[in-house]
Amino acid sequence: MSGPRDETGNGRRLASLDNAMLAIFALPAIVWFLAFTIGPLLAVFYISTLKWSRIIAPSTFVGLDNFSRMFGDPIFWLAMKNSAIQLGVVLPVMLPLSFMLGYYITAKPPGHRALRVLLFTPALVSLAAKAMVFYAVLSPTGLLNAIFNAVGLHDLTTPWLANRHTALGAIIGVDLWSGIGFTAVLFSARLSGINAEIMEAAMLDGARHWNRMWTIAYPMVRDYFGVLLMLQFVWILFGSAGTILLLTNGGPGNATMNLSFLVYDKAFLQGQIGYSQAVGVALFVIGLTGVLLIRRHFRARF
Repeated sequence: MSGPRDETGNGRRLASLDNAMLAIFALPAIVWFLAFTIGPLLAVFYISTLKWSRIIAPSTFVGLDNFSRMFGDPIFWLAMKNSAIQLGVVLPVMLPLSFMLGYYITAKPPGHRALRVLLFTPALVSLAAKAMVFYAVLSPTGLLNAIFNAVGLHDLTTPWLANRHTALGAIIGVDLWSGIGFTAVLFSARLSGINAEIMEAAMLDGARHWNRMWTIAYPMVRDYFGVLLMLQFVWILFGSAGTILLLTNGGPGNATMNLSFLVYDKAFLQGQIGYSQAVGVALFVIGLTGVLLIRRHFRARF
């Protein structure tokens, strides 16, 4: 009678031992995550309650004063507006175009291998090199104005990066150039996992490429579409400050000032570290909310 009970007890002890060993092996990763992810995140919230002008300068606790000042700052709301415009233009253009381009690559047209390499190339170019390329294209004497002058469209020439009406559009153009090809290659990798027989059956039923792409392929990779949308949302929201710094420095007249660049500008150029981290908290909340909404909308439905 005791045999089965002994076996059950031994099984439980072995399971407990396995769990303990798993926890031991996972401990370094947990410590690393707490120290270098959660720790800095908590530091952002703490620093946002300080009046702090320089790294080596003393700080003063001011509570929520930085947040009150932030919500009353017209530059903050301008940065919020510019970030919203960036996201509202880049994401609806980039993701559908990348998906269609990825579908085209998956169909293996002539030269698809060279096209795949060509599309992935922008991801291999450093940010500084990328900025220099677009500076050469968009400067007053750059390639774009030269083309307009050559075809007689002199009225269309403008200093694209120094014109407050076109500077943000130029930044958006850089974002699209940088992201469409890379995202298309990722879509292609996912679409290649779809069973070819499904597409062949749809083709035999008379479905054209457009219908096969959006009524068959898209529903099957919808969750992956959401993942890439989430990644590009995070990149545009948090990572576009480098492009702005190198091309426009937030100008002209704050025309390209967005939230991520405002954090940099306040912390490193204006010596307002506490205020910059208040903006950083707002940026974190917006980013987290956006990620959760995207994940909820695109979560897998079975």
